[in-house]
Amino acid sequence: MVKVVTDPSAPISLLNLGWSDFFGDQLEPDEANLVPTRIAMVHRDRLTGLSQAGHMDLTLPAQANTGDYAVGDWVLAEPDTYLLRRRLTRKTVLERRTQGGRIPQLAAANVDTLFIVTSCNADFNPARLERYLALANEAGTTPVILLTKADTVADAEPYQKQSLALQRGLAVVTLNPKTADAASALAAWCGTGQTVALVGSSGVGKSTLVNTLAGSAQQSPQQTGGIREHDAKGRHTTTARSLHAIAGGGWVIDTPGMRTLHVSDVASGIDTLFAEITELAPLCKFRDCTHVHEPGCAVQAALKAGTLDPERLARWRKLSDENQHNTPVQSGPRGGKSPAKPAGGRGKRR
Repeated sequence: MVKVVTDPSAPISLLNLGWSDFFGDQLEPDEANLVPTRIAMVHRDRLTGLSQAGHMDLTLPAQANTGDYAVGDWVLAEPDTYLLRRRLTRKTVLERRTQGGRIPQLAAANVDTLFIVTSCNADFNPARLERYLALANEAGTTPVILLTKADTVADAEPYQKQSLALQRGLAVVTLNPKTADAASALAAWCGTGQTVALVGSSGVGKSTLVNTLAGSAQQSPQQTGGIREHDAKGRHTTTARSLHAIAGGGWVIDTPGMRTLHVSDVASGIDTLFAEITELAPLCKFRDCTHVHEPGCAVQAALKAGTLDPERLARWRKLSDENQHNTPVQSGPRGGKSPAKPAGGRGKRR
């Protein structure tokens, strides 16, 4: 039996759900009768969707795997049975590969802005924030760093300055997730039809912020938890990804906290993150310069001149080496090996 939950007093248009010409242009002439539906929650053995008619449990076709779908995906379903017919190509996709994992884990799809949440305490870690930024850049989303728990420190400005220095043009917002002012501070990214996702360690206030953004209209508020005082580590209160309506007209996807984030297949995301290094590389004498000991290295020259932060260079090298090591390779012509995805370009449309 198909379960559909509707609210006649609050009709939902496709535009409000985040539909755009990018998705509309993918429709085939014989698909006019199918229902565009957005994935609202991915369960172990089923999918919950959201269409203009409201929420419904989608019927999966034979041999389908829920792991192939992400919250935020757009799919086409039969109007009567809600049998899922196909998934539309994603505009953006957030995914990560666990250590030793061969297949990336889907985090969210069709996200416009990624809120990277960290707190002004022992959780603040520039190297980890750079990993999230590389992920956001590669996915094609707009990253925004949110600083929470500013009330626990004497001065939050050092955290603000460190965050702003991580990437050119990066927006950084200091807020208290528990107050209504938080929604106002983030309104520019949460308008009608816009989708944001939250990532960050456990205990930094992600679930609290979801509840604040959703307001009183949220049917099932996210559970929240505290942190351990000695190391500022939190408990995992979000165990599944889900799509929530924002009072301002947009949508927010909460994700479980990530203790570790192994980078893989994010070469262009790293290039964007470390633009000051990326722009120097073509000026090196040798095209395959490692920026370590070669003569005529523009990166080393900038380092000696004091215009390049040595800590940034060290983190760039570590992240680049890890990405190269973790990125799968595919067989090229005559058995040669080549990267699974060439560097360059924005976003992953899969």
